[in-house]
Amino acid sequence: MTRIFSGIQPTGQKHLGNYIGAITQWVAGQDRGEAIYCVVDLHAITVAYDPVALRSTVYDTTAFLLAAGLDPARCILFRQSDVPEHTELTWLLAGVTELGRLQRMHQFRDKSLAQRELVSAGLLFYPVLQAADVLAYRADEVPVGEDQREHLELMRDVARRANARFGEGLLVVPEHRIPAVGARIMDLQSPDRKMSTSSESPHGTVYVLDGPDVIVRKFRSAVTDSGREIATGPGKEGIANLLEILAAVRGASIDEVQSEFNGAGYGAFKQAVADAVVDYLAPVRERYQRLREDEPELERLLAVGADKARRIASTTLADVRAAMCVGPVRPTR
Repeated sequence: MTRIFSGIQPTGQKHLGNYIGAITQWVAGQDRGEAIYCVVDLHAITVAYDPVALRSTVYDTTAFLLAAGLDPARCILFRQSDVPEHTELTWLLAGVTELGRLQRMHQFRDKSLAQRELVSAGLLFYPVLQAADVLAYRADEVPVGEDQREHLELMRDVARRANARFGEGLLVVPEHRIPAVGARIMDLQSPDRKMSTSSESPHGTVYVLDGPDVIVRKFRSAVTDSGREIATGPGKEGIANLLEILAAVRGASIDEVQSEFNGAGYGAFKQAVADAVVDYLAPVRERYQRLREDEPELERLLAVGADKARRIASTTLADVRAAMCVGPVRPTR
């Protein structure tokens, strides 16, 4: 059976790009194999953060994942910091990770430039912790957005290097899974940039929990161009983004959507995309409100998931310790 692992940061509201590019894959993964999903609160502390708010956003994210369709009876859902094997494996893997490559990672360079007071060592080690998250479960597959491809390649190289040095088959070299449609949803106001919670315009990012009227206004004001043709290509980045969104929401191809709306005009097309997104997100928004109110239940579900996760991760860590000759001699049976 294919083992699937992925993680999500408990920071900020989740937007349409997060949902289409990653979370829908998580939900589908429950039917394709053994699915393990993690709220990565340890990653969240690599930059300046509000400690009190972090606990709340962990609950926000957990409720969102459950509302999106994750079922604790069909997957393992847990909080990263509840499984200490992640941090120990990070240190063990640090010995087979290139420092220079960590310093060249795009995310490290971008985020370090944004830090005014402190560029933490944790930010540099972020990809090593991310590798440990996945490799601790010997996952076969990692569903991610296009922006995480660089981190996945480092993770694969770390696993290969560990296997070559300490024993072939010690760790599984995972494969990435990037959706054919919707892997990179762009900002509605700046279609040359990925949709993000840090958008310069409040109208550029569609949040999963936005109300219907807000969603419609954002799509109506989406930047396009001065033409009328519903098509992709140079100068059509805004329309191409809307085509990508509608295709992903409908589960259709971009060609199918383009053929349906060609000649319809931008106003009608934008309204159709807005209406489709409103319908698409409505069930998640409604379930979220109910789930988020019960924090004790969210905590219970995370604890149950952590117990399941530790049973898997502890086996991997014991194997890695033995292979690296770290700690006491492992008893033989």
